[in-house]
Amino acid sequence: MNGIPGGLRTDQQPPMAIPLRHFVLALGFLVVGVGGGFVMAVASLPGLSGLAHLHTLLVGWVAVTIMGAMTQFVPVWSGVTIHSRRLAVAQLWLLVVGVAGFATALLAGTYAALPVPAALMLAGIWTFVYNVGRTLARARPFDFTERHFAFALAAFALVAPFGILLAVGFTRPVFDSVGVARFEVHLAHATLALFGALLSTVVGALYQLGKMFTQADPDRLDQWLLRLEQATFPAGLLALALGRGLTLEPLARVGAVALLVGLAVFAVVIGRLLVGATVEGSPMLARYWVVVAALSAWIALAAPTWWADPLAYDALFGHPDGRNLLLFGVFGFVVIGSLYHIVPFIIWIERYSDRLGFEQVPMIDDLYDDRLERADFWATLVGFAGLAAAPLVDLPGAAVAASSALATVGVGLFVANMLWTIHRHGPDGLAGVLSSALESGEESPAAGGEPDVDVPPDQ
Repeated sequence: MNGIPGGLRTDQQPPMAIPLRHFVLALGFLVVGVGGGFVMAVASLPGLSGLAHLHTLLVGWVAVTIMGAMTQFVPVWSGVTIHSRRLAVAQLWLLVVGVAGFATALLAGTYAALPVPAALMLAGIWTFVYNVGRTLARARPFDFTERHFAFALAAFALVAPFGILLAVGFTRPVFDSVGVARFEVHLAHATLALFGALLSTVVGALYQLGKMFTQADPDRLDQWLLRLEQATFPAGLLALALGRGLTLEPLARVGAVALLVGLAVFAVVIGRLLVGATVEGSPMLARYWVVVAALSAWIALAAPTWWADPLAYDALFGHPDGRNLLLFGVFGFVVIGSLYHIVPFIIWIERYSDRLGFEQVPMIDDLYDDRLERADFWATLVGFAGLAAAPLVDLPGAAVAASSALATVGVGLFVANMLWTIHRHGPDGLAGVLSSALESGEESPAAGGEPDVDVPPDQ
């Protein structure tokens, strides 16, 4: 898109440096995570490297990006001012330090130290939940996106204390006193984190962003499918997490089916929006097509696996060989595609919007390098395709290493493009985003307002 999506008001957004600081630090975790994945593909790392790698990507990259995006766009979409700018700053540093310390302790094998960074992560997540929750609570009635954001915030709030228990349980018999096994707590924690906190946010945001970037109007079938998704996905997620936590296989199986049905109909809605797009192609739409394909393939693999045994550890993320489809095909391409608009959008609003009509200004898509964007798309896509296909068709090790290297190059190009955009067009460049003082030390007053996006309340 070369313009600003219609229907948005930007007067409620927090200072530009707050969300951009989230995105820049999250990109740092992405580089570390992808680089670590490449090293793991060709060599061995010490300690619990797999767990460290997973937390670096899912918490350090995806969750920190979500925190920045929600802090920015809940006020924009819902027409309410962020509850507290100071808390929006505090949440970031608490979580960043916590994730970095947690991953380092896992790699170093110093498991007795894990509760300290885990406590910082809990403090950061709960600060985020409280701040955005207080903000979102003033938006009534909730639309489709706001309902999913509220559900995601509840999942974030539940995930954090489970994480503390698991961190303490590495060296102390904490589970003996609570009457449940570590394995069941781990399954419930991972289920709530991946499908509740992260995927619920993705579903809510992707619907809103999909409408914006396609400029397509959902029809009556889409609205019916969205109602079905809202009836099945949240309830299914709760049943799956509870069934796994209490070792109730029938409950977990019913929850898995409901969750997959909700995701399947949502994939149909997004696919229909993409087919009905009334605008030219964009980096966002190209990557959202990958998301729909990856999500559909993941559902097809996960359905028989979860039906057979939803409590199995190797079925935690669905089919054992479908993990890359979910982690990179869905989460990765959603986040990368969305940031290709969100980062330039925030900068454009801050630096160029007040000059529109008075002088020639660049459009949003002019802020990043389109050649780097195309190169990173194809490198990431081909690399991801190789990694996703490797366990399914038993690719040789050399092909897996090459795919990992290509995906790493693609991610590197994306990160370079985003950082270069901030450096060139941000008022104070990268240094300003990372080191500037909070632009306004005053707390935001409580504010209400009409919804910023024309979406019927029943969606």
